[in-house]
Amino acid sequence: MKIKRHGAVIGLIAAGALALTACGSDSNTPQSGGSSGAPAATGTAQVECGGKKSLVSEGSSAQKGAMELFIQQYGQKCSGQQLAYTPSGSGNGVKQFNGGIADIGGSDSALKDGAETDAAKTRCQGNPAWNLPLVFGPVAVSYKLDGATSVTLTPEVLAKIFSGAVKTWDDAAITAANGGKALPAKPIVVIYRGDESGTTDNFQQYLGAAAPSAWTKGAGKKFAGGVGQGAQGSPGVAEAIGAADGTIGYVEWSFAQDKKLNMAKIDSGAGAVELTAQSAAAAIKEAKVKGEGNNLVLDLKALYASKAAGAYPLVLATYEIVCSKGYDADTAKAVKAFLTVAATDAQSGLADAGYVPLPQEFQNKLLTAIKAIA
Repeated sequence: MKIKRHGAVIGLIAAGALALTACGSDSNTPQSGGSSGAPAATGTAQVECGGKKSLVSEGSSAQKGAMELFIQQYGQKCSGQQLAYTPSGSGNGVKQFNGGIADIGGSDSALKDGAETDAAKTRCQGNPAWNLPLVFGPVAVSYKLDGATSVTLTPEVLAKIFSGAVKTWDDAAITAANGGKALPAKPIVVIYRGDESGTTDNFQQYLGAAAPSAWTKGAGKKFAGGVGQGAQGSPGVAEAIGAADGTIGYVEWSFAQDKKLNMAKIDSGAGAVELTAQSAAAAIKEAKVKGEGNNLVLDLKALYASKAAGAYPLVLATYEIVCSKGYDADTAKAVKAFLTVAATDAQSGLADAGYVPLPQEFQNKLLTAIKAIA
């Protein structure tokens, strides 16, 4: 079955409505990431189904394909239980959760201390919200450049491209990154997310960590490079990259796969690394938890700045934002059931959909947090 990622809303999927068979995107989808040396989570878990029949979730478009798998497995595991997911972007996910519209918010960035965490605490009846990193997805640096079959870029060159300092494909810095081979003499057209996006936030965090002297624009959900053309959502970015020669942009691996976009190799100092499930999983082990208790906020700086051979460091984590306490009993029960299924049974299909299955250590921490939701 081919996963479709371009609808505005993933509908209410009832139990048994869809049979989960071979979930893939394109014929060249990656093999399981479990062989990378970072063990992937496996197995099933005991799930206490019931509670609210129709959960509502909204947010990150980066996790849309993963949510499709989670919803399918949830419907099969818990008969009659449903969840509707709207992939409207991380900014909207936070707003809809904090506004009490969404039971679960999806965001590629954890809640920011201050206004966002304060609003979440109010929404959760005076209790803190937790950020649970449920989906790991590589971000592809995709491009369309007629006459070039392979492109390697360093973090410094990427920072200069996305800040406008490098303007043409035959720039000396790009030539050097490609072993002295000059690319076509064409203008570079940067494509970025025009809406508020956790993918943008993570991409800019990556540039700041991996190339601090070349990227001085900071991070945040709004693109700060000051160059290029904005596109709406991940589907819009993928479409724009594929539509014109000379383009380059950042987009989740699953969308790059769907559109069969070219993907640049990244050389962080130990040689060019192609984006694969194995190279992304090799980088994830560098991620550390900096949040307290069951608020599993990650410190991605070590991951993004990694120069480890064979590791593709441009990987984002998508958080499910939930109330630690403050749901009514029926909602809490259903939220816990959905998240448990997503963290266990549903992980097996993620690699074929352009994501990296949870490392075992993250699965264990997630299940502890999920059980603690009250």
